[in-house]
Amino acid sequence: MKNYTLKAFDHCELYVSNAKQAAHYYRTALGFLPIAYKGLETGSRDRVSYVMKQNKIRFVLTSPLEKNTEIGHHIDAHGDGVKDVSFTVDDAEAAWKETTRLGAESVSKPKMIEDERGEAVTATIKTFGETNHTFVQRNNYGGVFLPGYNVFEDDSIADPTGLVHIDHIVGNQADGEMQQVCDFYEKVFGWHRFWTVDDNDISTEFSSLRSIVMANENEKIKMPINEPADGLKKSQIQEFIDYYESAGVQHVAMSTKNIINTVIKLRQNGVDFLPTPQSYYDTLIDRIGEIDEDINTLSELGILVDKDDDGYMLQIFTKPIQDRPTLFYEIIQRKGSNSFGKGNFKALFESIEREQHQRGNL
Repeated sequence: MKNYTLKAFDHCELYVSNAKQAAHYYRTALGFLPIAYKGLETGSRDRVSYVMKQNKIRFVLTSPLEKNTEIGHHIDAHGDGVKDVSFTVDDAEAAWKETTRLGAESVSKPKMIEDERGEAVTATIKTFGETNHTFVQRNNYGGVFLPGYNVFEDDSIADPTGLVHIDHIVGNQADGEMQQVCDFYEKVFGWHRFWTVDDNDISTEFSSLRSIVMANENEKIKMPINEPADGLKKSQIQEFIDYYESAGVQHVAMSTKNIINTVIKLRQNGVDFLPTPQSYYDTLIDRIGEIDEDINTLSELGILVDKDDDGYMLQIFTKPIQDRPTLFYEIIQRKGSNSFGKGNFKALFESIEREQHQRGNL
């Protein structure tokens, strides 16, 4: 019996080369509000961080302020990317003790941090590649994020785009490493398999993948773990591994209650999405059945639809949000379905392959 509880995703910390400019993109394009800041003005001499929030989603954008730092080396190797997928817990020390006892490598021991708004406890372990998991316990903290951060004083107003919470976070692995990563989550965290597909389910003429979705007990934390499968040409999973130079977070899926309104707003803000061919929509009703949304609107916006026994879901994927073809975002609306869009993977792969071809990487 575990003596701690993983409640939900807490935040994702990204190491980026220019946090100030990244924060501007997250505010003006994605609709996030800057809520907290750490930097020279707060006594942080080696790094600067902006905390961006929209409903229950939090991103921390961090850049180095000095040369030859761990942050700088991470950016040099991987480009901008997710360094830490953090979990909200009721007992950070117990979570750290239990996971390290079961084989996780410790990054930082439990430590209490405090300011005038209360106290919090954090502890960090390693997971795949150079990615970490931080346990965040803040039941005795009344501030906007964590001690050590100032409330963001800029009076800039975000224009939210309807993003609500993190639905899932995907980790890409090198060929042959998916199973051992899933075993890690099963052994160290006690997670279970929520959903799985293999290369018989998901393949195109050129590329395919295998994927296992791992979930925690309350199933609020879901992490699909992918690996490339053999194909005639390089899959998008392998392209990620080549440019990230290790396993890492491929995309973060964010939920919305109205994907049409959200995507319209994001497009108006300059967010680029992967295109979907018109032919996808010609047979959509035959494949999915009747849905609430107008097919022509979905076609104009490039939104994909899939179904399972419990309902259907709508999803769309951005193009990579940095120059390396690595991290991107997914926008998802669930209408009963708990699946991960298996029926859409072929259309998604073909769209990504067109982009790969333009980059000379297919």
